[in-house]
Amino acid sequence: MSELLSGKCALVTGASKGVGKGIALELARQGCAVAVNYNSDRDGAERTADEIRAMGRKAAIVAGNVGDSTHVTAMFEDALDSLGRIDILVNNAGVQTWKALLELEEAEWDRVIDTNLKGCFLCTQLAARHMRGNGGGAIVNIGSGCNKIAFPNLVDYTASKGGIEMFTKVAACELGQYGIRVNCVAPGAIEIERTKLEAGDYAGTWAGVTPLGRVGVPADVARAVVFFASPLADFVTGQTLWVDGGLFAKPHWPY
Repeated sequence: MSELLSGKCALVTGASKGVGKGIALELARQGCAVAVNYNSDRDGAERTADEIRAMGRKAAIVAGNVGDSTHVTAMFEDALDSLGRIDILVNNAGVQTWKALLELEEAEWDRVIDTNLKGCFLCTQLAARHMRGNGGGAIVNIGSGCNKIAFPNLVDYTASKGGIEMFTKVAACELGQYGIRVNCVAPGAIEIERTKLEAGDYAGTWAGVTPLGRVGVPADVARAVVFFASPLADFVTGQTLWVDGGLFAKPHWPY
């Protein structure tokens, strides 16, 4: 099968592990050079970049806290210095706080909103300014099942992901005139390093309530990102694609 993204250059935030790493690797498989962003896990970013280079693709490692505009500016400068251009941005970096609303601290709220929502804004803005002068591009934001339903004890995370979905829509409306498409991928239960710690048997727990009968893996999310970034989605913008095995389409019936 031919590569869908041959010759393209992508920046993936939070790509040192988990879903971000899976996205970076799949973009590389489809022909992309990839800038791998990390904030604290340099070793993980190195491993992601090494796997990309093993495919014969170019990889650059770019540090930066996406919630800090100074960091984001430097990150984009580093990515452009290494790759020359950015055709695809994936806003994946995210954090969460597992705590009840009445116990959540202001600093915890700020950290999650700054990383997840403000980071999406800052990176989108800089990427779009660059893409506007280069004939367009594709931006893919990573949402969550809590785009659709409330997640108790994740009030800051839920607020940030709901905000990302609406941000996606308004960005798509404003940036379409420049040939920039903006879409959102909303994963369901995905088994990664972090989620494995949430339950003794994360995969088994979520597979039992997912219509397709299994938990998701990073590659499931990554393939949806590739679709949105590729020519297959040239007339698709402002949309959210649920990659959840039907989990959030299924009502919780009492019988």
